Amino acid sequence: MELKKNPKANVGRNSSLYFAVGLNVMLLLTYLGLEHKTYETEATKIDILMLDNQIDEDIPITTIEFVPPPPPKATQARKDVVPEIITIVEDVEDIEESIIQSTEVGQDDIIDNREVGVEDVAVTEVEEDIEVPFAIIEKVPQFPGCTGNNSELRACFERKIQEHLQKHFRYPDPAVELDIQGRVFVFFLIDKNGLVTKIKSRGPDQLLETEAERIISLLPKMIPGRQRDRNVSVPYSIPINFKLQTQ
Repeated sequence: MELKKNPKANVGRNSSLYFAVGLNVMLLLTYLGLEHKTYETEATKIDILMLDNQIDEDIPITTIEFVPPPPPKATQARKDVVPEIITIVEDVEDIEESIIQSTEVGQDDIIDNREVGVEDVAVTEVEEDIEVPFAIIEKVPQFPGCTGNNSELRACFERKIQEHLQKHFRYPDPAVELDIQGRVFVFFLIDKNGLVTKIKSRGPDQLLETEAERIISLLPKMIPGRQRDRNVSVPYSIPINFKLQTQ
């Protein structure tokens, strides 16, 4: 007779399931045990102070008597000083007082009503220095060597100025070393005597301005410009370019 085993009586058929459940339970308990926090508690004793009766103390009043200090010795010594006797001395010399007369005119003063004639007045004629711009003057200043009408004199004047600049132009050595370049505007006046005066300049550097003024100061004496048949001063301006040649 063959024995048959009941499948329900097999104890190890669900062993893997039980093992997995038990393992998870153990891991949960281990996690809770590690994460559990505990705190130390200390017993605190609280004492309560009860004041039944409040004691009132009377504070005694202190009186301070102020004694004035004794007077200084200097004050005591001054009482014994005898005052000095002042003696009045009469003046020996007689002083004459100077009387200052008033310069104001009173009602009783006589005013000199002298009549002044035209012959008694000296008339001095002051010659007025008139400046007429170069562009509108009737006759421009005449540069030495220039001839012709006003248009020819104007063109010759400008040409002679350019020749003068090229002839006397000299680049300052310090400006060359410092590489200073730029345009200098020079202003000057040809007065009624034909002389070049009131030279002024404006440029990028003092070295270039000084050289430009030196060149203009070498201009020769000219025949002055004329306006309405009289000599007048003529202002003039010219730019001078200072430029270094690069090789």
